[in-house]
Amino acid sequence: MLHNHSFDVMLRLTVIALLLAAPAALAQHDDHGTAHHAHAAEEEKAPPMRIADVPVVDQSGNAKRFYSELVKDRIVAMNFIFTSCTTICPTLGANFAKVQSLLGESGRDVSLISISIDPVNDTPARLAAWSTRLGGKPGWTLVTGEGTDIDALLKSIGAFTPDKNDHGPLVVLGDDRTGRWQRMNAFAAPAKIVEALQTLEKERTAAANAAAASAAAQYFGALPLVDQNGRTVDLYSDLIRGRTVVINAFFADCKNTCPIMANAYRAIQGRFPDRIGRDLALISITVDPKNDTPPRLKSLATQLEAKEGWYFLSGTEEQVGAALRKIGLFAQNPEGHSNLFLIGNDRTGLWKKALGVANLDEVVEVVNSVVNDPVAPSPTATP
Repeated sequence: MLHNHSFDVMLRLTVIALLLAAPAALAQHDDHGTAHHAHAAEEEKAPPMRIADVPVVDQSGNAKRFYSELVKDRIVAMNFIFTSCTTICPTLGANFAKVQSLLGESGRDVSLISISIDPVNDTPARLAAWSTRLGGKPGWTLVTGEGTDIDALLKSIGAFTPDKNDHGPLVVLGDDRTGRWQRMNAFAAPAKIVEALQTLEKERTAAANAAAASAAAQYFGALPLVDQNGRTVDLYSDLIRGRTVVINAFFADCKNTCPIMANAYRAIQGRFPDRIGRDLALISITVDPKNDTPPRLKSLATQLEAKEGWYFLSGTEEQVGAALRKIGLFAQNPEGHSNLFLIGNDRTGLWKKALGVANLDEVVEVVNSVVNDPVAPSPTATP
């Protein structure tokens, strides 16, 4: 990863944009706070919640804070059960076991949580035995606790009912990091619940990608330069935005490392012939703008057999200096320019560095890892 002090802002960002949810209440309450959700629609969007951070105990007897240790920054699915229930609870538990099985390895970042609505009788040992009978595995947490704490927790989620025998088949899904929550009928097919959880994961990644792209635009700002064809371009909006880029500093009279770096660029061209000029760009910025005029750079591009998508950039000393400083490649003396390649994927926010005079295969492999950094597909809209 690139660690230049002025460029750290461009590393993969973890800022997550808050997604607006539909303005439907998680549950409607009467004057006594009772949630009427037994006949809720199979799927309903819910606003961000302030989940109570009450003390609970899991099925292994471990004391935890519910929100801060089980929900914060996580994607979760929560259902509401009690172990002596012989009507809907066994089905709810079997559904969670099936959801966990369907998620497999892809579900390692998803937490399944079952909250006992009978904390007086549901000890950790009873919860553990109930989960074991249903095939529960690590990653599925069952919790109990003091009655007043569990009541407060259930009310904060919108799942409280004063009579445990009157509770409805509800599963609450959400991503605490994005604030996206929804509730579903707990009798929904496990595959449908898995699909909803996977959509939450896609939305999280898409939000992170959008935040990274927005931050990149703000970081670069306007940096006008001139390419080898005499065309004025903006470094970010015209060349970087939406692409993977490889950027280096050079000058035309350089006889030392520049020819080696140019050879690496030619190898990258050969490795990605269908992507150069489309979603992959090579950018060479001169450190000698006084001498490296567009016609001279045009001649150099022809000599190097540069294809469309390899840009040789110059401009005024002020313009070139501003661009090189922004990406951490500025040099007072052309002979002292950096031999690093900056390799970034604007769509995902991933940036790396590679030594431009290193083994060609090593350089190409770094480029390959950035070009193919996965981008989450746009989340599928849900009704």
